[in-house]
Amino acid sequence: MIIPAGGTARRRSRSNSVRFADAASDAARLTTLRPSVTAKTFPPDGGVGRTPSNAPSTDASAFLPFWCMTRMIGLCGGVALMSATMAVASTASSLVAGDRMGTGWGAVPPTADVVGTGVGAILLTRLFRRHDRRTVLGAGYAVAAFSGALGAVAAVRGNVPLLTLAMLLLGLGNAAAQLSRYAAAELYPPGRRGFAIGLVVWSAAAGAVGGPLLLGPSGRLAGTLGLTVLAGPFVFAAVTAGIAALAMGGRRLGVDDAAPGLPLRTLFALPSARTALPVMVVAQVVMFGVMTAAPVDMHMHGDGLAAVGETLAAHTLGMFALSPVTGRAVDRFGGWAVTRAGLAVLVVSTALAGVFPDARMATLFLLGYGWNLCFVGGSAVLAVGAPPAESARLEGAVDATVWSLAAVASLLSTVVLAHAGASALAFGASALALLVLAGQQAVRRPASAASR
Repeated sequence: MIIPAGGTARRRSRSNSVRFADAASDAARLTTLRPSVTAKTFPPDGGVGRTPSNAPSTDASAFLPFWCMTRMIGLCGGVALMSATMAVASTASSLVAGDRMGTGWGAVPPTADVVGTGVGAILLTRLFRRHDRRTVLGAGYAVAAFSGALGAVAAVRGNVPLLTLAMLLLGLGNAAAQLSRYAAAELYPPGRRGFAIGLVVWSAAAGAVGGPLLLGPSGRLAGTLGLTVLAGPFVFAAVTAGIAALAMGGRRLGVDDAAPGLPLRTLFALPSARTALPVMVVAQVVMFGVMTAAPVDMHMHGDGLAAVGETLAAHTLGMFALSPVTGRAVDRFGGWAVTRAGLAVLVVSTALAGVFPDARMATLFLLGYGWNLCFVGGSAVLAVGAPPAESARLEGAVDATVWSLAAVASLLSTVVLAHAGASALAFGASALALLVLAGQQAVRRPASAASR
């Protein structure tokens, strides 16, 4: 059969119209079932681009009242402390496992932490429907404090299975820290949610940069107390996570609607989810794959804890320090443009890491900022584009998917390192980021043409 010129384009246009009509119908059904939650808009493009619903706001509502500011301070403080906990515990756990069971096993405990984060994202978002958000986040941090103490015992005994269990529990605290960015976004109007997410991610810089720098001192302190050097970071992790749990005391953040919602497959079909999910997945997979192997590779080449800590500090500085700038860019240019830039930075940084292995600090800093662009941009797309009554479920499901796939990357990274080397791992990560960037460009181009 001969198809007339333009027939394919018209057919695609009708197909796109049907999909967007379905999404609009889902949003309308949500409003009908739960009319009390209509403050958050559901933009026609799903929050992918810069629309009137997520354009910068200049009215008085853009400024938070005092009680909202106190909530933001609590959220940011908890995230900062938890990021320090994660930085020291993840690095120390990979070194303990690598020393006890060989290089190929070094990624097992950090992978358990990533799995725990994915499971925790689902568990905590379900608890949001029954309990105050602050209570749930504080409980996640309290579990992390217990896991830090358990990790110290495991490090002293050289018990890798016990250490793996401790890291699995630590993931619940990390899930609480990750979900805090969405709780912060809901305090702001749509046009400033990129800034809110960027502020929470930026607050993690203090812990994420300072934590690795304390690997050496915490190890020396443990040595003076008669403990193994690698037990020190876990004691530090227990203390910081405990303080984070205490920081969650105070005014309530609210409880989500517990009514039955849409199927997850419907939520994943929304434009915002289709844009954010692949970008956030590849950013997390690339970052975890390279950074899980980096301290093990340095340790194999004779670098001490101090050198490992300095390199990780440079990477985490890239991950978090420029987050407010990224948030402003999201509010100004839209989430899709920022995530595309992030993918490009990931491609370049990992390729340079493969070519110039001695320039670790510079390339890993760039890797961190590429992740930041993808993470903040993708989170903002979700925060603006999700239906209000379903936002927590969608955000939790996306985080669970992202962290589950990152767990696979983390587990495989040291296996690739042991058999092919650090350069091969970096080149593979670069190719993956390039593939997703090309896919995003191909998907976006027809939609942009249709909108014109």
